[in-house]
Amino acid sequence: MSGVESGRDGSRGADVTVRRALELPGLRGGLPEVLAGEDRLDRAVRWVHAGEVPHIASLLKGGELLLTTGYGLGTRPAEQRAFVRTLAERDIAALVVELGPRFSRLPAALVDTARSSGLPLVQLHREVPFVAVTEEIHTEIVNGHYALLQRAEDVHRRCTEALLGGGGVPQLLAILADFCATPVFLETADGRLLYAAGRGPEGTDPLQVWEGLRGQHRSQPPPAGALLVDVPGGGAGPGGVRARLVLLPVGAPPAPVHRLAAERVAGTVAVVLMQARQEEELAARGRGDFLTDLAEGRVRAGDAPAQARVLGFRPGEGPLLPVVMKVGDALSPAGSWAVLARAVGEELASVGMPVLLGVRPVEGRVPVLVGLRSQADRASVADRVAAALRAGAERAGVSRPGARPPVVVVGLAGGWAAASAGLRHAAETASAAQGLTDRPWYDARRLDIDLLLWRLRDHPDLAAFVDRTIGPLLEHDQRARPPLLPTLETYLAHAGRKAETARELHLNRQTLYNRLARVAELLNTDLDDPHTVVALSLALRARRHVE
Repeated sequence: MSGVESGRDGSRGADVTVRRALELPGLRGGLPEVLAGEDRLDRAVRWVHAGEVPHIASLLKGGELLLTTGYGLGTRPAEQRAFVRTLAERDIAALVVELGPRFSRLPAALVDTARSSGLPLVQLHREVPFVAVTEEIHTEIVNGHYALLQRAEDVHRRCTEALLGGGGVPQLLAILADFCATPVFLETADGRLLYAAGRGPEGTDPLQVWEGLRGQHRSQPPPAGALLVDVPGGGAGPGGVRARLVLLPVGAPPAPVHRLAAERVAGTVAVVLMQARQEEELAARGRGDFLTDLAEGRVRAGDAPAQARVLGFRPGEGPLLPVVMKVGDALSPAGSWAVLARAVGEELASVGMPVLLGVRPVEGRVPVLVGLRSQADRASVADRVAAALRAGAERAGVSRPGARPPVVVVGLAGGWAAASAGLRHAAETASAAQGLTDRPWYDARRLDIDLLLWRLRDHPDLAAFVDRTIGPLLEHDQRARPPLLPTLETYLAHAGRKAETARELHLNRQTLYNRLARVAELLNTDLDDPHTVVALSLALRARRHVE
């Protein structure tokens, strides 16, 4: 019998067991007799070691089959018991003692301690050459591991052939599931199921297996005996793992050969996902380039419908709604734009209208065109599109704690010419809107003043205007409490209505009056003067762009 049994399902591993080692000619010629641990002869033998020193346990790592003639076992029962216990603590595979000059039979203390410790103990009634035994078992171990590698490589070869034949991730998982005779799953790094293949016990659907063993507990560690193999994502840290192959312990835990095969399949899956991501990102960038060219006039309105149809956008006869999402912070790691495009695209599918989605990584923008049925749908569709864009950004990890939230700006709806101007206006306004009070979406028409101030952000006159208009108030808030700037901002937001201002700030009227008087004193101005109100409102808006 070979140390490795072949079989398509790979149910047997490459390990040489104690039982198998005793069946090989080298030890079999010594007439082995098992004195303890008969129920543990299926332990794997990692290596063979021969030695006669009392403290040999310190030289072992675990899993060894130890050959000895007994000179290091000690002469007293206490020494012999201690010797066996230390070997058991090291978790060696078995102790094999050759009878001869040192022992004609093994001492009771040795045998009893081996039995109580669960350590397989074997005595050899004939002398055997330890070198030949070691060579024979080591050859069996190496051959077994080589056979495992060959079988794992066979799975890899079948996967490569499937890819060359046009197959994808489902086919790769099916090959692995067939080899392992167990369901195989591909999940995201956070435990969401992507694909399932194979069959559970009695032909049950793999999704039933997933729900029973993993689906409701994916935030917890996998069940004992499960095998998880990372699918690399091409980077260090959390971004370095794109997905995971999961083999759940259905019937029996996965064997060593299953891990080897899964590791090879994981590498192939990584290539497939990387290629798909690159193709997906290129497509999204291509759509983004078209929408940008349309916005900047490089595509004429008359030519745009035909080019849009090539990209899969057929909006019908209704008006087009331009929408732009500005991402607050740079995306990382590389490839996050593909993840964002996919997540947003999936969310936009629920809108139920023709959508052309692109990405512009350089500007940090996601331009979108939506085909409306009529102008009356603008507000309701804008609500749904903005919600989908934000949900997709959150799924893709763009909306992170501490990061600036994405800004969604909606332009005017109209024909292709209006869409060109609307995309350009929304894109510029989205940059100007960053830092404003967060809203589901902004109407580009209501942000023209912010856009004008944003365009002047690098002009020294704008910073001088802010400093001249509200500088004393800013200096006060840096050195004194309570700060007065929020009071002025709320007062102006409510168009000078003091009762509403007091309610929002949770102040009584007299406290509000005192604070407003202090603001007027610091700025040496009249807060009831219309020209003063306009100047202060502009200064507060401009302050975001000059700080």
